[in-house]
Amino acid sequence: MPGTNEFGQPVGSPLDPIDVPLPGQIELLGSYCSLRRMDSARDAASLYKQFVNAPATTWTYLPYGPFESEQGFTKWLTRQTSSEDPAFFTIFAGADPVGLASFLRITAMFGVIEVGHIHFGPAMQRTRVATEAMYLMMKWAFENGYRRYEWKCDSLNGPSRSAALRFGFQFEGLFRQHLFYKGRNRDTAWFSIIDTEWPAIRDEFERWLDPANFDETAQQLSSLAMPERQRLLVSDS
Repeated sequence: MPGTNEFGQPVGSPLDPIDVPLPGQIELLGSYCSLRRMDSARDAASLYKQFVNAPATTWTYLPYGPFESEQGFTKWLTRQTSSEDPAFFTIFAGADPVGLASFLRITAMFGVIEVGHIHFGPAMQRTRVATEAMYLMMKWAFENGYRRYEWKCDSLNGPSRSAALRFGFQFEGLFRQHLFYKGRNRDTAWFSIIDTEWPAIRDEFERWLDPANFDETAQQLSSLAMPERQRLLVSDS
């Protein structure tokens, strides 16, 4: 809890030094999907087949893409493979690569990490694979001592804002004229989950992902319903 210093000023609660690991070459295993550090030789051809059949609009709010050729996509993917921040992961459904995501803006000394560069192929969208992939990344971060887990997106990206709220993130506000990409301005919407919120969010993910929550046609019986707490709403304007 916040306290006061020797001058009677309000100060934040005391903390011990943070010691959290970087993602490194981890592999995240779930019931419906797995995530492995991206390998262009292994993943590029299959991912390109996924993405080339998706509408070009899926690239609108990413700083790269769409790619005009498999060669161009593979070249981009190869550059990302050696990066540690962002640390890119390929998402697999069974043996098939179906999407991408990354950890980025990792500030280990403060226990802060962001999820981003999220791009789901058609086989992932609106499936348990998509939800479990986000759960597995979040779970790794909090189980390894991170205090704050971030999600940021273009403020005009309505689907991304909705996904953040569905996954339990709290909207924190807008960074106006934060950056620009593809020749246009971006106001950035910031969202976060902190470690004290994680246990309740984890329990709701696990309830939703339980096979008992799905009928014989793989339709959910109840939706993901994160614990109620006061949130600032993101304007559609």
